[in-house]
Amino acid sequence: MFNFFKSKSNKHTLALPANGKVIPLSEVPDPAFSGGVLGDGAAVIPADGKIYAPADSEVAMVFDTLHAISLQTEYNAEILIHVGLDTVSLKGDPFTVHVKAGDHVKKGDLLITADLGKIEAAGLSTITPVIICNSSDFASVEMSSASHTGDDFLTLKDK
Repeated sequence: MFNFFKSKSNKHTLALPANGKVIPLSEVPDPAFSGGVLGDGAAVIPADGKIYAPADSEVAMVFDTLHAISLQTEYNAEILIHVGLDTVSLKGDPFTVHVKAGDHVKKGDLLITADLGKIEAAGLSTITPVIICNSSDFASVEMSSASHTGDDFLTLKDK
């Protein structure tokens, strides 16, 4: 009855999209990510090749080479999940995408399966950056320690 007295939350939490070790973007050996050119976020060194939705969202785009996906949340966060570094060169070979643009996904839904062995055999890194492309629309993007899919990973605070 008195719901109008409740204030809207000013922060949003994204879940870790893959099991593995979380690292700050500054440790990603690619200047486009480590320099924050694409936005703030963090990365995960995946322990397996399953990449899950970090939040309820709409699939905005699946890259033609299947190595990356972008999502749009209801609170307007634009999320880029880039599986591996320089993996565009693999032309989709080690990736299976389980969604398409326009799909609505729930936090924890399987998005991509990647054959990490094939990525490593090609001499490429499996480090997976998770970028908030419109991070300037938020007051802050903060990394949390996490290691398992679904753990709190990034917190976005509204301006």
